[in-house]
Amino acid sequence: MEAPGLVVGAALRAPPPPPPLRCSPRGAADRLLVFSREPRPRLAPLTRCYCSREGKGNARSKPHREGSNSVREWLIFVSLSRLNVKANNDQRIMNLELMSQETYLADERHEGVDIWELFSEAQRNILHLNKQRLVAMEELKKLQDENKSLLQDIEVLETERQGFSIEIAESSRFSELLLRIDTMTISGMVGMTEASDLRKKVIDNRYMIHSVFSDIHHKQDTELLSELQLYLRKPAEKPLHVVHICSEMDPITSRGSLATYVTGLSSALQRKGNLVEVILPKYAGINEDVIHCLRKAEADYESYYGGCWHKNRIWTGISSGVSLTLIEPVQLSYFDRDMLRGYPDDFERFSYFSRASLDYIVKSGKQPDVLHVHNWETAIVGPLFWDIFAHQGLGNTRILLTCQDLTSQCLEVPNMLELCGLDPHKLHRPDRLQDNSETNLVNVLKGGIVYSNKVLLMSSTLPRDMAIQGLGHGLEATLTTHKEKVLVASHGLDGELWDPSKDIYLPQRYSPNDIEGKSFCRKALKRHLGLHSGSSVVVGCICNGDSNTDGLREAVRVALHGGAQVIFMENKGPVMNSTVQALKEELKGDSVMFVEIYDEALEHLIFAGSDIFLCSSFYDPLLQIAMRAIKYGSAPVQINFPSNGSRQTEWHDYPSTALSQYIISTYGDMSLSQALDGIKNNPSQWDWRIKDAMSKVLSWDAECYDLHWEAYSVIRKL
Repeated sequence: MEAPGLVVGAALRAPPPPPPLRCSPRGAADRLLVFSREPRPRLAPLTRCYCSREGKGNARSKPHREGSNSVREWLIFVSLSRLNVKANNDQRIMNLELMSQETYLADERHEGVDIWELFSEAQRNILHLNKQRLVAMEELKKLQDENKSLLQDIEVLETERQGFSIEIAESSRFSELLLRIDTMTISGMVGMTEASDLRKKVIDNRYMIHSVFSDIHHKQDTELLSELQLYLRKPAEKPLHVVHICSEMDPITSRGSLATYVTGLSSALQRKGNLVEVILPKYAGINEDVIHCLRKAEADYESYYGGCWHKNRIWTGISSGVSLTLIEPVQLSYFDRDMLRGYPDDFERFSYFSRASLDYIVKSGKQPDVLHVHNWETAIVGPLFWDIFAHQGLGNTRILLTCQDLTSQCLEVPNMLELCGLDPHKLHRPDRLQDNSETNLVNVLKGGIVYSNKVLLMSSTLPRDMAIQGLGHGLEATLTTHKEKVLVASHGLDGELWDPSKDIYLPQRYSPNDIEGKSFCRKALKRHLGLHSGSSVVVGCICNGDSNTDGLREAVRVALHGGAQVIFMENKGPVMNSTVQALKEELKGDSVMFVEIYDEALEHLIFAGSDIFLCSSFYDPLLQIAMRAIKYGSAPVQINFPSNGSRQTEWHDYPSTALSQYIISTYGDMSLSQALDGIKNNPSQWDWRIKDAMSKVLSWDAECYDLHWEAYSVIRKL
């Protein structure tokens, strides 16, 4: 007997009629029913996995929109509604099919059909339904994949929309300023000659207007005129053309602090009206999805290396609004590898890239004001530039070297310099590239310091003299000799990625003026990690390999004694480091949570959900953890807090940056126990301190930009 065909379609479609009956004699059926001790087989209820719906309504209803996230929420709502309607319809269909089968069985039993044949038929129906269920689940998976792709497209659209909004704001500010000058002229506040000079100044500095004249809409004509006249008397600053030659850039390829530094500084320079370009190696694992308009140039070019000329393929694109050039060697596989660096031939790889970058700049006719090179990987650009390229149309170009840290310097035998065209006999000298300790070797980073016009040491807390001595790592004598060209600059915070008012990873956003979302994020964090809910304080910590085990152990003891919950997460690592692993085995309990695998979204939620954040030290050259904590309304507290205040007293005398002075003066003398007491005993004062800290401008457009602009301005005058 063939199984009846089951229809899977619209939710309200009637079940199919039963097939013609093929009954056995009633007597046989009765005898079967009387003598069988087995219970009558029944169809097992079918189960189905489908997405639960948070709210009521259908795909046609209009969701509530909040802030700038309305488009994203609406599209996500539509996608989820499609999934829910599909899942619910399939569930109704299966229920109707089951009801039809049970009714059919009851009728057949009443008529005395062969129960075993009906049972076999029911089994076939179950198999058919299971097949339909698998098909439906495959469709559901396909819709989920489409939804994920849609979310990615939304993120790209939001990024483009933000850039478009900035362009509109800049154009609006420019037009409004010109119109205000017109009204001042008509009213007689300024003469026609002065008005013409003001217009010319505004037009010549069109791309700087947005940052120079803020909130002009609410200013009176007299106040605005005073600002314009002051601006008119300032000497005009020609926009700079800066080319970064570097080994990494976020989010294209990233391994350390250099990647975020290049992106943050380049974007800030571009927003101020300067022309910025970045040259990178085209690694095999590069993230091409974040590069807009990526295209391969039709023509190759050649660069010198190892005694012959090698072809290079050029790729161009845009990332974070900055022009990008990727250099891909055609014949050599220097960058067709899994890692960015860490290979025995790293000197060959990056000296090839440095030489190829300079050959590309000359052959493309570029004449940048500044070549900005970074760390030892591109420090060889300095000697190459002044010995080979300066006379090839780049006489007005200057070299700026940034050192994120001086621990990696790249020591090589002198003859290796010949590969990229340098003369080892000329450079292997104490005042040039000869290493200060191992005199038989050349030091590539030292060569960058000697041959650069300016050197930037990255430190948020140490002034120049202390940075030279504290960060030198054997190059103290060289840095002291070239002290006049050494400057200290700080890192900024990525204002797009690390801002709770627009963070895409948070379940609810918040700001200093509307901080209610922070408590919501704290509850969401506890729920996500399985911590018990309640009003207990959350202490967060993003650990790295430098974290002190004893300090962390003591911090956990103090936190638990104060009734707090503690959350540890590894900093961008696939497995936990030895420090955190040791703590996990030692510290157990319901109030201590270890996140064993790094998760970017969870990292943002930990910052948002924590009241206090543990930092290794305020001597951290980048202060990134402390700045993120402050921005997200968490108090940064040192892990290794000294028992006496001697170090803090010395800190207050350091002529460091304004940002580090604020962090040290506000949180430098605060221990973890004092922070816990402050939250518990004086919550109103604590909330005021947190909101005040959140309102500080920590992005690249603030103090860190000014420090870098000072270095660029000095270089341009050399």
